[in-house]
Amino acid sequence: MLSFARCSAITKALLAAGLLAAGGLASAQKTQLLVYTALETDQLKAYQEGFNKSHPDIEIKWVRDSTGVITAKLLAEKGNPQADAVMGVAASSLALMDKNGMLQPYAPLNLDAIMSQYRDKKNPPAWFGMDVWGATICFNTVEAQKRGIPKPETWKDLTKPVYKGQVVMPNPASSGTGFFDVTAWLTLWGDDNGKGGGWKFMDGLHENIAQYTHSGSKPCNMAASGEFVVGISFEYRANSNKAKGAPIDLVFPKEGLGWDLEAFAIHKGTKKLDAAKKLADWASSKDAMLLYGKNFAITAQPGVAAPLANVPKDYESRLVKKDFYWEADNRDRILAEWTKRYNAKSEKR
Repeated sequence: MLSFARCSAITKALLAAGLLAAGGLASAQKTQLLVYTALETDQLKAYQEGFNKSHPDIEIKWVRDSTGVITAKLLAEKGNPQADAVMGVAASSLALMDKNGMLQPYAPLNLDAIMSQYRDKKNPPAWFGMDVWGATICFNTVEAQKRGIPKPETWKDLTKPVYKGQVVMPNPASSGTGFFDVTAWLTLWGDDNGKGGGWKFMDGLHENIAQYTHSGSKPCNMAASGEFVVGISFEYRANSNKAKGAPIDLVFPKEGLGWDLEAFAIHKGTKKLDAAKKLADWASSKDAMLLYGKNFAITAQPGVAAPLANVPKDYESRLVKKDFYWEADNRDRILAEWTKRYNAKSEKR
C-alpha cells in the first residue's frame, strides 16, 4: 500500500498538472489580434493594459514601425493581408488603404462622440481618429546660446543662413510627421506640381538641413541631446522630452502647423472580425480617449484631453486645413518629387 504522504504527493502532482493544463487551455482560448501600429513604443503598454481591462480574453500582438514603413508594409501585403487591425497609424495612410479597398467599414459603439472632422465621412466609416499629433519645433536653448543662434518664430525663419547645418527633420517617405510637414507647407504656399511656393520654401530649408531622419521623434531627441539646435518634430515627443528635463523650448510656427490623426481601422479579410470590432469599440471609447489625452492635446472626442504644460491653449486653431483623400491621391507624386530634390541628406538605414 502507498503511504499517506506518498498519496498526498501524487495527488498534489496530479492537481498541479491539471492546473497547468487548465492554464494552457485558458491561454490557448485567448484570441490573438495582429495589430499594425506606428504608435510610440512608450505608449503601447498603457493602451494594451487599458483594453485588456475590458477584454482580458483578447491578446494584442503589435507590429510597430514608423508611419511610412507601416504604410508600405500594408500596401505590399495587399494581396496576402496579415494584419487584423491598424491602430495609431496616420489617417492620411488609412485613406490610402481605403482607396485600395483594404479596410472593413465599421461604426464603433462610440462613433457619435467623435468629432466629424476627425473621422471618415462615409457611413459606416472605414476609419476613425483617436487623437491629433502636430508639428512642433524642438529648440535647444543651451546650444543656441553658445552658438548665437536666435529662437525661430516662423517656418521661414529656418531658411535664414544662421541655421545652416543646425536643422534636422523627418523624411516624409518614412515618417508620418515628415509627410504632414511637407503637405502643410504645400497647403500654405502652393504645390503646382513641384513649382509652387511650398517647394521653393523646402529648397531654402534644405540648404540648412543637416539630416533627414526616418523617425518623427528622432529630430527632437537629437535637439534635446544638443547634437543639433533645431529638431522639427511633434508635440508629444517635444513635451515628453521637456518634461524629462531636456533644455528645449517648444516652438509652434506662426504660419500654421501640419498635423495628422492617429487613427484606427479594421483590415478587410480578418478572420477575427468580432475581436477586431471589440478593439475598435474600445479605441473609440472615453476610457481610451482619456489615455490618449495624457499624450496629446487634442483627442477625437472633444473636451477629454487635459491641457499639456508646454502646448498653447489655442493649439487646435493653429492647425492647417486638411484633406486626407487629396493626400492619398497625391502621396506618390509628392514623395517622388521630394525624394528627387532632397533625399541625398537622408540618414542611412
